[in-house]
Amino acid sequence: MAEISKETEQKISQLQLYEQGLQSILAQKQQFQSQSVEIDSALKELELTDQAYKIVGNIIVASKKEVLKKDLESKKETTNLRVKTLEKQEDQIRDKAKKIQEEVSKNIEK
Repeated sequence: MAEISKETEQKISQLQLYEQGLQSILAQKQQFQSQSVEIDSALKELELTDQAYKIVGNIIVASKKEVLKKDLESKKETTNLRVKTLEKQEDQIRDKAKKIQEEVSKNIEK
């Protein structure tokens, strides 16, 4: 069996770190996507009702429908921006990992 050089070992370690980072990003992205779905659901429900309520701390208080709608739309916009940012980070890590994986494969084949 051929020995793996120190450089290749370092690249493998780096690849493992990229994988861990990618898993973290994917988990965060999934959370934000779930929040976005919840916000969409809340906005739909808000359209169907005349009275609106908002949770403040441990209590529910009456709220103006327009204010609540504006609040939810703002949260949705922020959530979508976070998802886009995470997707960019995901793409960057995938590209870096792919390059390192190709280098490792070439070094192992030698």
